[in-house]
Amino acid sequence: MGLPAPALLRQAKLPATLHIAPDAWLTTAQYFALWRAVEDLSQDPAIGLRMTVETDTAMHPPATMSAFFARDYRDGLHRLARFKRLCTPEELSVTESGGEARIAVRWLHTDEAEPDAAADVTFAALLELGRRGTGRHVTPVRVEMIRRGPVSDVHRSYFNAPIRTGCPQNTMVLKRDDLDLPFAGHNPELLAILEPALAASLGEIKAQSSLPEQVKILIKRRIASGKPEISEVARELGMSERTLQRRITEQGSNYRALIEQARQELGRDLLSDKRNGIEEIAFLLGFQDTGSFYRAFRSWEGVTPAQWRGMH
Repeated sequence: MGLPAPALLRQAKLPATLHIAPDAWLTTAQYFALWRAVEDLSQDPAIGLRMTVETDTAMHPPATMSAFFARDYRDGLHRLARFKRLCTPEELSVTESGGEARIAVRWLHTDEAEPDAAADVTFAALLELGRRGTGRHVTPVRVEMIRRGPVSDVHRSYFNAPIRTGCPQNTMVLKRDDLDLPFAGHNPELLAILEPALAASLGEIKAQSSLPEQVKILIKRRIASGKPEISEVARELGMSERTLQRRITEQGSNYRALIEQARQELGRDLLSDKRNGIEEIAFLLGFQDTGSFYRAFRSWEGVTPAQWRGMH
C-alpha cells in the first residue's frame, strides 16, 4: 500500500521497532491506532478494500488460508470465524435464518468502534473468501456499517449491494443459498494436516489473550517505574477504568491481585537469568529495597530469591 512502516508507527504512537520485533504483541487499542494511522496517511477512504482485494490468496497466513480449502462457502466461513483469533482479537458470528445468513463482527477487550479501514478489511476478507473459493462473483444482500459518513464509489462498486451506515454493529448479510456453493480448491487432506496445528495454536492464544493476561502484560511493562495505575492500563486497552474493573471482576480477579501476579511472574523470569543481580531485580519489580523484595518473594514461593535461583 506504499506506506512506510516507520511513518505508520510514528503516526500511531507505537514503538519504532515494532515491525521488526519477532514476537510483537498489540492490544486492541493499539491495533486500532495502527489502522487509524493507515487511514490518516493514505487519505484513501477505500484503503481497507484495496489492500484485501490486491493481496494474493497465497500470501494469507495459515489461519485464514485454511478457509480456502473448505468444502463450501459455509464451511469456509465457519473455519474463518474459528481461527480468526490467531490473527486479530476479533469474533465473527454466522447466523442463518430464513433466506439470509448474517455475519456479525465483535472486537474483544475494547469499548471503541473499530476504524473504518479495519471494518472494510473484514468485510472484504469475508466476500473474497466466497468469490475466490467458489469462482463466482458473490454479492451480499446488504452491508450494515457502524460508520457515520457516506461510503465511497469504490465501496458501492465492490459490494454491489445496499449499504447502510450508522448501524449498531458491523454486519454483512449474504444469501443463505450462496453458502451451499462448493469450493473448487477443497482439499480435505491438507485440512487434516492444518487443523490440529491451528486448533493447538488457538488454545494457546485464548489462554494468553484473556483480559487478565493482557492486563498483566501491561503491568509488567510499567512496573519498574512505580505502581502501574489502573487508569493508564485501561487507557491503553481502549476502555474506561470502570469497565476494566468490572470485566476483571467478572473473570474472578481484581487489579491488586493482578499486580501481585505480574510481579511474581516477572520476578521468576528475572531470577532465571543469573546475570541479573538481586538488588537490580528488586528495583525492576518496583520494590524500595531488597528486604521488601525478599519478604514478598518468600510469601509467593515459600523460599528466598537466592534459594529459588539455586533450585532452578
